[in-house]
Amino acid sequence: MHPMDDAMRRCVDDCLACHRACVTTFSQHCLDVGGAHVEPRHARLMLACAEICRTSAYFMELGTEFHKQSCALCAEVCAECARSCADLEGMADCVAACRRCADSCRQMAA
Repeated sequence: MHPMDDAMRRCVDDCLACHRACVTTFSQHCLDVGGAHVEPRHARLMLACAEICRTSAYFMELGTEFHKQSCALCAEVCAECARSCADLEGMADCVAACRRCADSCRQMAA
């Protein structure tokens, strides 16, 4: 078992927080508001973001060397999700979580 350093622990926390923000915001805000909030590309992006965040956190917790690749993809998906959410009303928490996770994952992927 490898010891997790502070940066990796923070990245795991950021990934799990982003997962939670995407799932909660989509299910408790976007579905209620409708319209552009449930447009297929946006909906798929939020759900994909949630899943890659959970997967990246899991890879880091496992200690697999593949976490760098999953974090690189996670950073890309989170950044795109943040852009998509920023265009919609009531999505500030999700945007912030996605941006934080993208930054953490970029550091992990480096």
